[in-house]
Amino acid sequence: MKNLFDFKHFKGDLFGGMTAGIVALPLALAFGVSSGLGPSAGLYGAIFVSFLAALFGGTNTQISGPTAPMTAVSMVVIAGIVAAFDGDITKALPAILTVFILSGLMQIGLGLIGLGKYIKYIPYPVVSGFMTAIGVIILVTQILPSVGYYPKEDADFVSQFKPHAQEIILDNILKEEAGEGILVLENFKETVKRAESISQAQILKESQTLAGKEASGVIGAFKVLPRAISNINWLELLLALGTILIIYGFKRITTAIPSTLVALLVMSGIAFGFGLDYRPIEEIPSGLPLPNLEIFTSFKFGNITPYIFTALTLALLGAIDSLLTSVVADNMTKTKHKPNKELIGQGIGNSIAAIFGGIPGAGATIRTVVNINAGGKTRLSGMIAGLLLLVILLALGPVASQIPAAVLAGILITVGIGVMDYKGLKAIPKMPKPEVTIMLIVLVLSSVWNLVYAVGIGLVIASLMFMKKIGDLTAKRSNITSFKKEKAWPDEKDFPKNLEESVYIKHIKGPLFFGSTSEFQELVKQIPDTASTIIIRMGRMQYIDQSGLYALEDVLVDLVRDGKKILLVNIIEQPRYLMERIDIIPDLIPEDQIFKTFKEAINWIKEHKK
Repeated sequence: MKNLFDFKHFKGDLFGGMTAGIVALPLALAFGVSSGLGPSAGLYGAIFVSFLAALFGGTNTQISGPTAPMTAVSMVVIAGIVAAFDGDITKALPAILTVFILSGLMQIGLGLIGLGKYIKYIPYPVVSGFMTAIGVIILVTQILPSVGYYPKEDADFVSQFKPHAQEIILDNILKEEAGEGILVLENFKETVKRAESISQAQILKESQTLAGKEASGVIGAFKVLPRAISNINWLELLLALGTILIIYGFKRITTAIPSTLVALLVMSGIAFGFGLDYRPIEEIPSGLPLPNLEIFTSFKFGNITPYIFTALTLALLGAIDSLLTSVVADNMTKTKHKPNKELIGQGIGNSIAAIFGGIPGAGATIRTVVNINAGGKTRLSGMIAGLLLLVILLALGPVASQIPAAVLAGILITVGIGVMDYKGLKAIPKMPKPEVTIMLIVLVLSSVWNLVYAVGIGLVIASLMFMKKIGDLTAKRSNITSFKKEKAWPDEKDFPKNLEESVYIKHIKGPLFFGSTSEFQELVKQIPDTASTIIIRMGRMQYIDQSGLYALEDVLVDLVRDGKKILLVNIIEQPRYLMERIDIIPDLIPEDQIFKTFKEAINWIKEHKK
């Protein structure tokens, strides 16, 4: 906790933290609404993640809280679990928060095992496609609330789902009876009785759940877009457009005051001050946040089992998001962050925030930059940002509850536009086709299918393409040709001419791994019949994996069986260790046939020549 209470920078930390907290306020509320858990969840997430990630993290000036990528993935988790609980978010909440806690614990685990330094190896096309998809998702899904259209409240649209809703309710009754052991062919009285007790309110509620599910996501938003356009609430649309115009327009006047906050205050003031008939956000509870004890009392492992991979993805995404922001902070402050410690801090913040009902967060680039520019120097600035949001919650919770929902939709539209990776999009015509393909696959699948699976597929494809490329390059450099055709190394210039027919020299240049084993195994077929001695030069083979090791063993076994003498030259430590572990050395190749230099190998051949 070095420099935690270094009060010589207190003035800068105070101004930095307060400014970052003010910038974070409208975004926290907007991300909370977008997630599906409401504005209070976004605010709670911002408070706890900002304070605790700063306290325990490894980047002094980082400001953390809900971000666009984390919120987009959280939406997937929330929507899936709510659907599993028949649309009842109150019943689903403990399971949702349990997944968020699990994600935070996974982040702590990633930090403890030292994985922080490996996050930088995520391929850029995957990150680019994902970030642009996040922008598309937020932008498209916020069109509906920005025009004041809510599918669950469209009576005509909801009524389309009533037959299906009745089927689902009846199916649930049959399942309940089967579980209770009272469903028998001879007695349907209980079934009929329960079916007759189904109320119109139950059918309506189930129909609204189905309608919301049908209109969710990018594809769902496009499906109901014609209905939304034909049912535009012009007041809501004007509030959203006004918010967007102020956010972009005020930046041209000054950047000293956050334009997002200005838009929030101005448009909310107009709507409330003139008594307009607008739709406010959900009420924000007054008082201190309280822990949701149902997370523990009603915990069922089966509720979160389908979301373990999603929790891991959320943890990895939060790690990437935070550490990229840490790099930005390092560049601005000329400092060096501690990646593993940062992951632990983020994990603690997300875990505690979930217990109190907050959505997950990560290091936020814009808020961190604002903090640094305003004078923030130590982790105290991030803690102050969290405390300021807590004060705002306690003092202004009822006031904040009057913010128009359309204003937050307008804020989110600007977030969606801003989060897209325009650098990657502009580079599409210039970049290699494989990388462009990966980016587009991740972009399309993330936007219209599933964020989690899209990233996984993108990583797999990128890894396979990388391994194929490295395998090709290794095979190309490690030519499988005869000594006469293969370019001689400097110490081979004076190779005795009388040995050229009987000695075959093989250069291995680069790692021998599963991507290059098939080419290496072709070696046996390439060796001329006249060669009785094979020299394998291994000084440039820095690494060998298990696949390469067994491929090498197979080649050597075949050569020895054919009566060839095998000489190994300059084996590096890692390959030699593995070769000794599976007894290639000394059982297959004795120590007296292993040499440090090529000259020693030639001398051995001369001495043993018949």
